Amino acid sequence: QVQLVESGGGLVQPGGSLRLSCAASGSTFGIVDMSWYRQAPGKQRTWVASISNGAPADYTGSVKGRFTISTDNAKNTVYLQMNSLKPEDTAVYLCSFRAIGGRVYWGQGTQVTVSS
Repeated sequence: QVQLVESGGGLVQPGGSLRLSCAASGSTFGIVDMSWYRQAPGKQRTWVASISNGAPADYTGSVKGRFTISTDNAKNTVYLQMNSLKPEDTAVYLCSFRAIGGRVYWGQGTQVTVSS
């Protein structure tokens, strides 16, 4: 079992930056990849970025060049550095870990609001 806890969300002005963290605990052996998703009010959850060992990070088109996903394996933590934030980035951001065999673990989410 893996538990995920996100942090780092908040209110930021357009053009600002935030760094989200997702700390994993429990049995993290066998995690294949780690991802960030987001869900805006009244909309479906959408994929934002993913990272895995030995593969380049991947991003949805709307965040390429602005967001960076990274990991600290020693801390079992995945980060999402978000720069040049836009109002349309406003959403609940959730991290997700996928394990060997396909099981997926989710955090509870952290709210990001981009507004002046």
